[in-house]
Amino acid sequence: MTDTLGPTTRRSDARSNRGRILATARQKLRDDPDASLDSIAVAAGVARRTFYGHFSSRQALIADLTLEAAQTVHQAFAASRIPDADPLEAMARMVLAAWAVGDQYRILVSLGRHHLGQETIRTTLAAAREEAIATIRRGQREGVFAHHLPAQVLAQALEALTLALAEEHSGSTWTDPTGEAAATAVLVAAGVAPHVAAICARSVLHESGQQPSGPA
Repeated sequence: MTDTLGPTTRRSDARSNRGRILATARQKLRDDPDASLDSIAVAAGVARRTFYGHFSSRQALIADLTLEAAQTVHQAFAASRIPDADPLEAMARMVLAAWAVGDQYRILVSLGRHHLGQETIRTTLAAAREEAIATIRRGQREGVFAHHLPAQVLAQALEALTLALAEEHSGSTWTDPTGEAAATAVLVAAGVAPHVAAICARSVLHESGQQPSGPA
């Protein structure tokens, strides 16, 4: 049969198929890290031949998803950075940045836990984690964050809390569209008084142009 499609159309179709596969895989693997490639192909509405033409193996698919997620998370953190921001604002901005790319953040951590190994995920998130540790140390020196845990341990605890809240939000058991409640919760867990944490979260949201989720 004669191929009546031009090269531009074929490239456009290929990009569309690849994007659909990645979007479907992101959702399927987030919900079930052991989801089969065949089930992902069926859910994406592509033939097995098309699927394997883009991703020759599970490892290749996961590598692409991980790279995509890591780039999105890194870009979000970089965009949230404000030079000379005080520790409270800096930490709130980091939480809100993670919240804004919640799906990518969750898939990155989920894939890391189940397929890539803890060391790989630590390396991938190292820059953000080091920034959080430095922010916590600065806040501890200034007396705005608690001293009951070393900065590195507290940073890991706050990271776990952020992920747990994001998973609850994703599961529809609780919603926090703007991330205001999550940012407030993380600051409180860092030792900030609840009313101060709430004011900080709302202020950062207002500055970013987002509408706070609760009454003033």
